[in-house]
This record gives sequence, structure tokens and C-alpha cells, in this order.
Amino acid sequence: MWSTSNLARNTIKDKSYFPYFKKYSLNQNILRVRRRAKHILIDLENGFTVIMHMKMTGHIMYGTYKQNKKYNGREWSWIPIDNNPALRDPYNRHIRVVFTLSNGKHLAFCDSRKFGTIVVEKTDTLHTERLAHLGPEPLEKSFTLPLFKQRFLKSPKRAIKTVLMDQTIVAGIGNIYSDEMLYLSHILPTRAPKSLREPEWKLLFASMKKVLSKGIDFGGDSTSDYRNIKGERGKFHHNHNVYLRTKEKCLTRGCKGIIEKKTIGGRSAHFCVLCQK
Repeated sequence: MWSTSNLARNTIKDKSYFPYFKKYSLNQNILRVRRRAKHILIDLENGFTVIMHMKMTGHIMYGTYKQNKKYNGREWSWIPIDNNPALRDPYNRHIRVVFTLSNGKHLAFCDSRKFGTIVVEKTDTLHTERLAHLGPEPLEKSFTLPLFKQRFLKSPKRAIKTVLMDQTIVAGIGNIYSDEMLYLSHILPTRAPKSLREPEWKLLFASMKKVLSKGIDFGGDSTSDYRNIKGERGKFHHNHNVYLRTKEKCLTRGCKGIIEKKTIGGRSAHFCVLCQK
């Protein structure tokens, strides 16, 4: 078995790892596809799971493709040939990995910045090894307000914006959604968890559930590269209250504030200094 001592380095980008990946992923029936945090998990019949991490600009598409043998690095490396115009979106051209399925279709991994990772691991050790560091899923019924507070107070002094995006505290919250959650909660992104009062905890918890559910309902956020399995854009980016609205008027009724932008913990934060305290 491949050593698990260097999990971050063992991906199909490593030529020495690729034969191992092929050995345990090729010619296997897919049992199910699921998600954990920002990882896509494809469980195989042999007891292994293919794990895809989208990172910042990755997404997966399903269709029929042919390889472009004239590829020069600027065009399509794989060309979609089925009758689905969405797959021809320019943001869908950065195809790095293609899986051929038994029905003749393909699963294509698109990633413009090449940050994404693909590995294979034993299914029964996923949550004790590679995914062991992840916090609870925010939309699970078992993730209650008391547990929410308990986990956030593990980092009592850091900026609440940074803690929201810490995958070890709670899984799956990114930059866009954290801005929107804090806006709905009327909480400045620079506030520390230890400074929050009980009504603020309740509002932030409810806002987290609301924003993430809304993101799912709108099919994700396609401000940048994200596309769904059909190559289509999500629509959440049409519903931003603060994200990327720097110098625009606050949308809260009666508020005269202007949306500001500040770097916190290396990430951009967008907020209204009048609405958020």
C-alpha cells in the first residue's frame, strides 16, 4: 500500500503516485458519489474512494469528449462533442483529467489554475486519515447552536471571518459565503468570537444555514470559474449583498452605508461598516 505519511504530496500530479492511482481506480464499478466539505468522494466497489478536491477554480463535468491532438496549450485539450452548448463555455476548456465511463461518457475535471487534487484512498480510513482534520458539516441536523459556539470558541481571538473559513472548525464555508453570512448577522468580519453576545451567536448560526441553503438552491456561485456537472453556471452571484460590491450602496433598507473591502487573514472581506458592528 502507498504510504499515508505524506498525504498532501500523494496526488496524480506525482508521476510516482500515478501507477498506484490507476491500479486502484481503473475498471471499478462506482457505488456512490458523495461530498465531504470541499471534497467530491467517488466510492468504488473494491473498497477504495477517488477523492477530488476542487480548490479555488475546479469543477467536474459529465459529457462526451474527444481529445484535441492539435492542442497547443491555449485551446481545448479535450473537445465536448455531445449536444450540450454549456460544455463549450470558455471556462470549461481547462480540462486536466478525463475518466472514461462504461457508458461511453466522460467525467472531466476542469481547473484553470491547476490547484485541484485527485487521489485514491481506502474508503474505510478516509475519515481517520486524509479527512480527519475536517470539522462538522454546517447543514447537518446534528450541528446545533451549542456545538457551533463550542467549535468557534476554540479560536476565541481570531477574526470571525477567518474562523468561519477554517475547515477544521466547520467544513465547507468559503470566502463568498462567509461575507454574506456576516452581513446578514450584522457582525463585522474583524470581530473575535469571544466578543459575540448570545443574540449574535443565534443570528450568525441562522444566517449560516440560510446562506448555504440559498447557495444550493441557486446552484452555486459562478462569480469566477465554477460550473455544475452539465457545464452550466450557478446563479448565487446574482444575489450578493456585499461580496464584490465595493464602493456600492448597502442594500439594507434605510442604511446609507457604502460597502467596504479589507484583507483579513490573507482573504478579502466585504462589509458595511454601518450595518455590521
